[in-house]
Amino acid sequence: MSNQFYAPPGGHALPLRLTFVQLLLVMVLSSASFAGPRYGQDELSRKVALKVENVTLRDALLRIEKKANIKFVFSSRIIQEQRVSFQTQGGRLAEVLDQLLKPLGISYELVDNQIVLSKKETAATETATPVAEQTASVKRPQAVAFTVRGVVKEANGSGLPGVNVVEKGTSRGTNTDANGAFQLDVTDGNATLVFSSIGYAKQEVAVGNRSTIDVTMESDNRNLDEVVVIGYGTVRKSDLTGSVGAIKGEKLLDRQATNIGQALQGRLPGVDVAVMSSAPGYQPRVRIRGVGSINSSLEPLYVVDGIIGVTNANLINPNDIESLEVLKDASATAIYGARGANGVIIITTKRGKSGATQVSYDTWGSYITPAKYLGTLSADEFMAVYNKAYDNAQKYDPEGFADGKYVRNDPKNFPNLFDANGRPLYNTDWEREVYKPTWAQNHELGVRGGTEKTSYSLSLGYTDQGGLMLNSWFKRYSAKFTLDTDVKKWLKLGGSMFLNRTNQREVDDASGGLNVPRMVMEAIPILPTQYPDGSWGRNKDWPGMEGGENPVRIANQRLRINPKNQMLGQIYSLLTFSPELTLRSNFGYELKFEKNNFYSGRDLNALSADQKGTADIWSNQEYYWQFENYLNYNKTINSDHTISALAGLSWQKRSWERYLAAAQNFIDDFWGYHNLGVGTSLQKPSSEDQEWSLNSYFARLNYNFKDRYLVTFTGRYDGASKFGANNKYAFFPSAAIAWNVSQEEFLKSVSWLSNLKLRASYGKTGNQEIGQYRSQQFLGTGDVLLGGVRQTGIWQSSFGNPDLRWEFTNQLDIGADIGLLNNRLDLTIDYYHKITKDLLLDAPIPWSTGLAVVTQNIGSVENKGLEIGINSRNVATNNFSWTTNLAFSTNKNKILKLGVNNDDIFPGPWFLGQTNILRVGQPIGTFWGRKRLGTFSTAEADLAAKYNRLPGDIKWADLNNDGKIDGSDETIIGRAYPKWNLNVGNTFQFGKFDLSFDIRFVMGVNTVNATKHSVEDRQAIASSSRTVLGAWTPENQNSMIAEIRHYNAGYDTAMDDWWVEDGSFIRGQNLVFGYSLPNKIGKLNFQRLRVYASAQNFFLISDYSGYDPEALTAFGGPLIQNIEFFQYPRPRTFSLGLNVQF
Repeated sequence: MSNQFYAPPGGHALPLRLTFVQLLLVMVLSSASFAGPRYGQDELSRKVALKVENVTLRDALLRIEKKANIKFVFSSRIIQEQRVSFQTQGGRLAEVLDQLLKPLGISYELVDNQIVLSKKETAATETATPVAEQTASVKRPQAVAFTVRGVVKEANGSGLPGVNVVEKGTSRGTNTDANGAFQLDVTDGNATLVFSSIGYAKQEVAVGNRSTIDVTMESDNRNLDEVVVIGYGTVRKSDLTGSVGAIKGEKLLDRQATNIGQALQGRLPGVDVAVMSSAPGYQPRVRIRGVGSINSSLEPLYVVDGIIGVTNANLINPNDIESLEVLKDASATAIYGARGANGVIIITTKRGKSGATQVSYDTWGSYITPAKYLGTLSADEFMAVYNKAYDNAQKYDPEGFADGKYVRNDPKNFPNLFDANGRPLYNTDWEREVYKPTWAQNHELGVRGGTEKTSYSLSLGYTDQGGLMLNSWFKRYSAKFTLDTDVKKWLKLGGSMFLNRTNQREVDDASGGLNVPRMVMEAIPILPTQYPDGSWGRNKDWPGMEGGENPVRIANQRLRINPKNQMLGQIYSLLTFSPELTLRSNFGYELKFEKNNFYSGRDLNALSADQKGTADIWSNQEYYWQFENYLNYNKTINSDHTISALAGLSWQKRSWERYLAAAQNFIDDFWGYHNLGVGTSLQKPSSEDQEWSLNSYFARLNYNFKDRYLVTFTGRYDGASKFGANNKYAFFPSAAIAWNVSQEEFLKSVSWLSNLKLRASYGKTGNQEIGQYRSQQFLGTGDVLLGGVRQTGIWQSSFGNPDLRWEFTNQLDIGADIGLLNNRLDLTIDYYHKITKDLLLDAPIPWSTGLAVVTQNIGSVENKGLEIGINSRNVATNNFSWTTNLAFSTNKNKILKLGVNNDDIFPGPWFLGQTNILRVGQPIGTFWGRKRLGTFSTAEADLAAKYNRLPGDIKWADLNNDGKIDGSDETIIGRAYPKWNLNVGNTFQFGKFDLSFDIRFVMGVNTVNATKHSVEDRQAIASSSRTVLGAWTPENQNSMIAEIRHYNAGYDTAMDDWWVEDGSFIRGQNLVFGYSLPNKIGKLNFQRLRVYASAQNFFLISDYSGYDPEALTAFGGPLIQNIEFFQYPRPRTFSLGLNVQF
């Protein structure tokens, strides 16, 4: 990354060189500076200029609060109905208060940024005298109130300053002084005092007939006592031995999100969530602790209410989530064995509770606009580039020029495009014709309640999201129902059902071919979207152009509609044999029915005109079921020893059927894909059905001694149908230990250390996410022409491998959980080191076999990194609170082994050449190509000739100095995965207002701007990137871009580091400002009534020149990331929302 970051157009340049250490120190120290009481006199030195006449003392203090930005805390007995008048012009706050309050017998003290007022023992009778041109006059009525005094102490007996003391149900309150003492006037002996302070449990004390009340505050360990969901059970956070990140459902709703990935992004260290495409309906990509495979899936395992392996958890409504846990280390994931290598995300949804029925309604509406337009050539700029390209044709292709190959169009021959003076009639901005602002809306209705024995919940949801690209959209309808009932004291039954229907119109097919995003950049601006007669403008109207179609027409006439129906369900029984022993049985299922309906019209040039229209329907029916039974045993012996044991077995099976039917040569566009029979040329249909099954046994043992020493053993024995006959079963064990050091006697006197737990774990997990039949031999079919007749033949398409086995991941995790200052500052630190062995690779075999490769376990990759999570409660008063959370992670990836000979592998993508390389010692996602030095100048004509080049051509580094540029001069030129990520979130509560924002930092990453490269070389055959305006000329020889010339006149397009840009960025992820209305409006009572406004992607700082540095092309697998090739633009979203609960 360069030394400079740049704001978007219209912003200001921001010099910025960041190291993580510098940034983290600033964040931690900033938070820590608010982690305890602060004392100082700077506040009393503030200047006050104010004039008041005949106002109450309370009003005068409120005005001083605003002027001096200070807070007063006082009793109503002290501040009654006194009326004052005074004037001060720039006097110090201390002087103003002395002259205003001393005559009233009122003293003041600065405590924790607040001025606490109290009554002097002997009331002063003197009158005010002028100070700083100040005058005051006071009238004081007499009053009597019930006064309570006392001292608030910590557990060690020392006084606790800054504690909020409030009479419950009133606005009367005060703070304890530096010694923990307080004095408060209360209504009468029926009053209740509420004591609260950050890091301490809130206490309520009835006054009764006491005038003195002393209180000892206890540390607030609610965070440690929180229950965290783990595989097949729950555990207190303080008893965790593994690395588990947890988010409660109410926190997920702090930001507007339509899927789980959006709600999770940036929340937890070690969890990287990135957008695969900005098209509506696309699900984000999730990676936990790096990239651990080359040919297998890298997605984590999703478990929804116990249903394992949900294929599209992003269809789950975030509003329905009660909690979300991410299992990261082997101790946590080993319980899922063969499916846990990429981490596990456990989603627990909301269920009903006994008590009165609760009804909630949440809604938002959004305005969505492109965050950035790249800007394309204007009509005049296009013609200048076009003419320059033909002017230079003779220089770069003299033979072709002599043969008449380069004949430019004369504008005089195109009166429909140019005026009589040869000036273009049209100047079309294709970006703004295709990418337009749009709208979205979301509605969620929930009903939850129950009796003492039975509880229920019902939720309904609707999402309608427009896309920036013309005519793209996504809609979702969702419903969820749960029921739980205690049939007997020893038997509980329950279940849940999810129904989701989504529909999506996909305009961007993400293929990188002649699709809409590409044609937006290549459509020439001298054409209209439509001519006056209604016909569509297209590149072919200007002869010599490449044959892409009008992108507006494609968006209107090319249909791709993707309806999906998904049903998830679960029923369970819980038998309680004794308080220590239970048996739970679960049956879960997932049904999925999806289609892809496609039609491309009869007249869409270069797409389907040659076929006179083409249509296809792809259908997928998927079925999954699981049946699991497991025993839970929990026993505490002599209050010191706690044993928890789990043992169970599981059966899982997934199967699917897929069908494809297609047709061409339609007589009319009317029927589209709705009637394939209208196409007179039916294509050969295809179908397939596949299945896999998994049989498992699992167990876990936890031992806890006095909450100090914790041990966990976990194991799972899996048998999978996917693997070879010799390796179908494998055992996945793990072990973990933890030491609650803060429970030791020698640390209990350390008051600033609230919690210290050290953890370590080691274990093995597997990855079974490969093709269903990679271990077996395959027969394929193919057509050949024999005697002019098409014949279908059968051939062996792959060899079997009975020794094919799992990809194994061995992982070490060392961590610490630290709480400081009564847990006002919580830190979680983890270091992990994991090695994945037996990677599946296609190994070459002799051609004499008739095949080229066979799948074998012959690879290995390493991931190691550091994760830090910080949660800080900076300020907490009755009317204001501020919390900060940081999530930081690093990952270092390295390939350890590639096949028998460790040969390099070039994974593509094929249509861009060898952009990536897999090489031992380098990370996955390494970019590969030449080093561009610039362009040859006229003074370097002889040097250019040595490489068969001319001045104005690209100059590449001759790395081996052999006098030629070829594959041996290619080298590593970038990396697709970041060195570190940081998310900083802040939440403020001030009265009924709330404000929160998240800022995301991604550093040390590169992005390949293949879009820029591709359109830079389209000179004279399509529109070009605006960067060509800075191309080499005799007057501008210090350019990285070759001289403009016709595409066919020797323009070299080899992959080099000019494509590779700094992809680091700082993004304003989410910004929310809300207001909670009164809980009672007229006769209506609400538990919650809140309105809010929000913004997503509200700013971006980056050096990247494309749409967005987070360019995760949808066609890219784990090996092909951060390549922007005609990407869907990133949106900026502004929303208004409402939360209602009653």
